[in-house]
Amino acid sequence: MKRAWTIFLKGAGMGAADAVPGVSGGTIAFITGIYAELIETIKRFGPGALSAWQQGGARRLTTHLNLRFLLPLLAGIAISLISVAHLITYLMAAQPVVLSGFFFGLVAASALVIRRDLSHWRLWHILPLLLGLISVKGLALLMPLVGLLGNESLMLVVAGAIAISAMLLPGVSGSFLLLAMGLYGTVMQAIKSLDFTVILVFGGGCALGLFGFSRLLSWLLRRFYTATLQFLIGMILGALPILWPWQELVSYRVGPQEQLIPMGHRFLLPHEYAQLTGDSAQPFIVLAAMLAGLILVLMVGRKAPPEGAQEPAHVRKKDECDA
Repeated sequence: MKRAWTIFLKGAGMGAADAVPGVSGGTIAFITGIYAELIETIKRFGPGALSAWQQGGARRLTTHLNLRFLLPLLAGIAISLISVAHLITYLMAAQPVVLSGFFFGLVAASALVIRRDLSHWRLWHILPLLLGLISVKGLALLMPLVGLLGNESLMLVVAGAIAISAMLLPGVSGSFLLLAMGLYGTVMQAIKSLDFTVILVFGGGCALGLFGFSRLLSWLLRRFYTATLQFLIGMILGALPILWPWQELVSYRVGPQEQLIPMGHRFLLPHEYAQLTGDSAQPFIVLAAMLAGLILVLMVGRKAPPEGAQEPAHVRKKDECDA
């Protein structure tokens, strides 16, 4: 029961992060030590589940799908998304600079936490790090192409598959990609108003994305563990500029529902932000929020077991041989 409650709280953290454009639930999963188990659990949904049911009924299926882990995690994510969606919407409107500062510190510290798993780092691992940095910007630029599909249901399915895949990656925000697609408002409003038509269509896309991407990610972690972690760190570092508290919007596009979709920003110092906007930059409050996010992650990361502890021994040996 204690483990179920702990997993529920970690799921709640993932749901809260996924509600914020620029933050990834995958980051929370990693720093809380459940990332490897999450990927492997999702991967079990497939033909093997039917075989487990045929061989041992509900009891065997529960074990095969690791439902004692998955159900409290999903409950935490769902309840957090529904409840936190209102709070996040309010804070993004009322205190966007402070909120960005908190998540900037949180995401920056996440890279330090993941860094502890790089026990077999080699010089060539700079390449996946750079690829991760580039991918964050590239993904955001490609997202408007989803709007060219025309059919709203098809757009929601594709958006769900992309967003859920991004949410599995530390550093990549599914919410931010939805924002770049012009569908963030549609999905968040559907969650808040319990519009099950939109939720089910979007959820179908999420299921497709989970089925395919979890297998790819699991394979990468088994075969190229350190390089994959380096790629994920690159994505986390690439996401940091999105969360910088003091920014000026310099380019944007208008989405299909007349919403403003940010495409480019100029990063400012606090005094420049105050001069430009006429609003207080709240530097001390924002720095305190950054520090709070940083300390929170380092505390959680210190208590959580390293992801590398779940890495199979033969994979570690293979990494060493490949290097």
